Amino acid sequence: MAKWMLSAKKADFNDIAAKFQIDPVIARIIRNRDVVGDEMIEKFLHGTTADLYDPALLKDAEKAAAILCEKTKEKKKIRVIGDYDIDGVCATYILTACLERCGAEVSAVIPHRILDGYGLNDRLIEEAGEEGVDTILTCDNGIAALSQIAYAKALGMTVIVTDHHEVPYEVQADGSRVETLPAADAVVDPKQSDCPYPYKGICGAVTAYKLMEIYLGGMADEGALSAGERETLLQEMLAFAGFATVGDVMELTDENRILVRYGLRQIERSDNPGLRALLTVNELTQKRLTGYHIGFVLGPCLNATGRLDTAKRALTMFRTKEEAQAVTIAGELKALNDSRKEMTLLGTQRAMELIENTALKEDKVLVVFLPDCHESLAGIIAGRIRERYYKPVFVLTCGEEGVKGSGRSIESYHMYDRMSECKELYTKYGGHKMAAGVSMPEENVEAFRTYLNAHSGLTDADLEEVIHIDVPMPMSYVTIDFVRQLSLLEPFGNGNPKPVFAQKDVRVCRGRILGKNRNVGKYRVADGSGREYDMMYFGDLEKWHAFLTDHFGQKETDRLYAGGSSAIVISVIYYPDINVYRGVESLQMVMQDYSA
Repeated sequence: MAKWMLSAKKADFNDIAAKFQIDPVIARIIRNRDVVGDEMIEKFLHGTTADLYDPALLKDAEKAAAILCEKTKEKKKIRVIGDYDIDGVCATYILTACLERCGAEVSAVIPHRILDGYGLNDRLIEEAGEEGVDTILTCDNGIAALSQIAYAKALGMTVIVTDHHEVPYEVQADGSRVETLPAADAVVDPKQSDCPYPYKGICGAVTAYKLMEIYLGGMADEGALSAGERETLLQEMLAFAGFATVGDVMELTDENRILVRYGLRQIERSDNPGLRALLTVNELTQKRLTGYHIGFVLGPCLNATGRLDTAKRALTMFRTKEEAQAVTIAGELKALNDSRKEMTLLGTQRAMELIENTALKEDKVLVVFLPDCHESLAGIIAGRIRERYYKPVFVLTCGEEGVKGSGRSIESYHMYDRMSECKELYTKYGGHKMAAGVSMPEENVEAFRTYLNAHSGLTDADLEEVIHIDVPMPMSYVTIDFVRQLSLLEPFGNGNPKPVFAQKDVRVCRGRILGKNRNVGKYRVADGSGREYDMMYFGDLEKWHAFLTDHFGQKETDRLYAGGSSAIVISVIYYPDINVYRGVESLQMVMQDYSA
């Protein structure tokens, strides 16, 4: 069971509520997100694109934009090289769309996950050289491609890196770090220690978007497009910057909140045939989009093609002007994602069997080797295993050359830093605090597992999942107006979780199981006020039923579903929602966790 902790940060909630015309509970949630001071609160609640940071603050951004302006005017061939995930596809689209609009001779390549692996490689560089490419422009990769960029420079090419991943470094004898940058003509990555950009948490597509802000300004000065056309194009690109921010699980704090908020609205009204088709096949047209729709419906369709086929298909969907082609590709991506779900389920089950039946279960860092698993699913399976065990997880598979894998971390474990301590075991690696990728010879797998566990630095407390309760609040406090006010706090996601509340002594009166797969519980519950509410549960019903049986007995659990119980009284963590049925709105609570 997770440990429950109450957020108890102090402020004058009534004063904040009066000043910003919000409920005091909303004011308390804002304080729990460490948003303090009138200026920060105003930006959190009502920030606009005018509050986004100046792209010129990104180190080398003006230099990179100037090079691209010159290459555009000279009609030099520019090759954008992206990545096969959501962030890489969106970043590639942003760069190519903006460069093309200004008349640049631009082409795009997205590496094949299995044949090429992540980022730049010598084959892609040689191919570019043979095709007369003058300038390589990376996005969502490149910061760690030291030898590859050196090779491109030796062939006489100009190289611009745009990335957001951690900069490789060497640890000196005194413990200090010295960054090792690629020998590119310009390196735009906010993670550089000497980059003055005030917010380091932007994704690769936003880094690309910021560079294009400057580039389009320079090309507008050259007369390639008007100031109005520049603003319209940047608005269109916000859809892809926001999409990638959610899809790459960036923290939805600071300017990322604004980018996603405006990006979601732009997706809803986008003229891009590919985006419209993706909404259509997922039955999301005419709906108000949230971060959930990107993270769990639309985004996985883009990722699926990069995992099981080629991400070029997703890029083609965004670039096509033909509605019919866009709809065809969108349908194919959805079908691929449905197939990916089945494969992921099987891989997750196999990983859990290994953990439960071997010494892996005792490890603080899980390294699970699934030789026959499709290598593209390693990251998703790692995420599922992390959720189950709340431990850092690496899932490794057999690739074309040796072992490849992905890792997903927990808050108390900086995955990239710990990996960097034994980098002699790898042929390639990269990532950041919460996620990473790695390649290594198969004979190094056990040494990798042994080292990470011997040097994890994790305590038992670090491995105890914590649920932070925003406010202990009776369900009777909730109104439809209050739930609507909660939408001021959107978008929800990493770094800005959906607020949760807690109440003791909740009586679970009646229940039934719903859903095609019989995996959703719907209950009628009562609190101390005498009122009853609908409460949904979308979690693990098997564990929930075991909890009920352990604490209240099988007879009472059966009675709950057979007609009603009066003996099941629990504490719950929940969030409130509005259910709309045949045009009628009603409150419903969604249970997140429970205890006796």
